[in-house]
Amino acid sequence: MTYSLRYTILLDEKMFIQRKMIAMPKSPVRCEEIKKEMRDKILKKSILYFAKNGFSGTKISDLSRYIGIGQGTIYAYFDSKEELFQEIYRIINREEDITRLKLLSKLPITAKYKIHRLTKEVLRQLKKDDNFAAMIALNTQMLFEQAENNAADVSTYQSELYKYTAMIIEQGQKEGSVVSGNSLKLSDYYWGVVYLYALKKLFTTKYEIINSDDLERTILK
Repeated sequence: MTYSLRYTILLDEKMFIQRKMIAMPKSPVRCEEIKKEMRDKILKKSILYFAKNGFSGTKISDLSRYIGIGQGTIYAYFDSKEELFQEIYRIINREEDITRLKLLSKLPITAKYKIHRLTKEVLRQLKKDDNFAAMIALNTQMLFEQAENNAADVSTYQSELYKYTAMIIEQGQKEGSVVSGNSLKLSDYYWGVVYLYALKKLFTTKYEIINSDDLERTILK
């Protein structure tokens, strides 16, 4: 048998084995792994899409094209756009972040030092964590949509991020380190700047992260 003939036979055998492996039914464990991989892919891509377009600006048909799958695949994992969004919001609205901010707001230290600590942590997470950037973007998108449907003074500042930041701002105003004004609106200015850089983080390849002094200048004297 010539070398070329042996090589051809071996190649055919390899291709046959590969085709057979593809045709073989997958184990239940592997099937579950595949389902989880697809669900994670849908969630990861949807987080970015919702962060950019908001809830009302997102259509499942557009989202499926963005992900590169059929609409039916999304509905195989989530019954509706509302259910998908609720799961995304559960993921990005991380309880530990809110808890840390709540604890920070109640620490027996000056408001100026609290703002320094908050800013340092926000910029650290914004730099390294896409999910944190998505959380900021989606929170802000939700506030925009609430403001369109309700009176701004009633609903615009329902986010816990705004609530606990406003508590720190009010403390700083009493101590004389924070500018005067409505604490919730000042909180809006602070997180509004963070929102802009969160969008840059998510949707641009080149951006320069804001520094602490520039971010804190929105509320500190």
